[in-house]
Amino acid sequence: MTSPQGEQLGIVPLKEALRRAEELHLDLVEVAPQAKPPVCRIMDFGKFRYEQQKREKETKKKQKVITVKEVKLRPNIEEHDFNVKLKNAQRFIEDGDKVKVTIMFRGRELSHPDLGRQLLIKMSELMKDYVNVERMPKLEGKNMIMILSPKTRN
Repeated sequence: MTSPQGEQLGIVPLKEALRRAEELHLDLVEVAPQAKPPVCRIMDFGKFRYEQQKREKETKKKQKVITVKEVKLRPNIEEHDFNVKLKNAQRFIEDGDKVKVTIMFRGRELSHPDLGRQLLIKMSELMKDYVNVERMPKLEGKNMIMILSPKTRN
């Protein structure tokens, strides 16, 4: 058991520990239940929980969540429309997100998967300075998918 100031009070029976905590108008908090014997501390439990939540909030702020954004194209897309989709993909990469580029085939278009592969390779070539191709173009059902991830900055 430890005191509110952090000094060791030694191994104390539970009733004695509870009595001491009550005398100080504080709570007896188990801080290391897996230890033998369990470690308890006399403290204000509300304050302890507040500090714990504050620490958790700080660690969440420091984490960067990477999401996967999707850009969908058709195999016979016009040049201007392709450039608009390219700009969207660039914006997603700049924001630190991964980009899933999907070419959707319909009907007889599926007999020309090379057109879709050329489009995906063209997009990756135009963005090669700031992306890594995480997954090369691959046909899955009626869609051809390629995944791009932002290059890590040193």
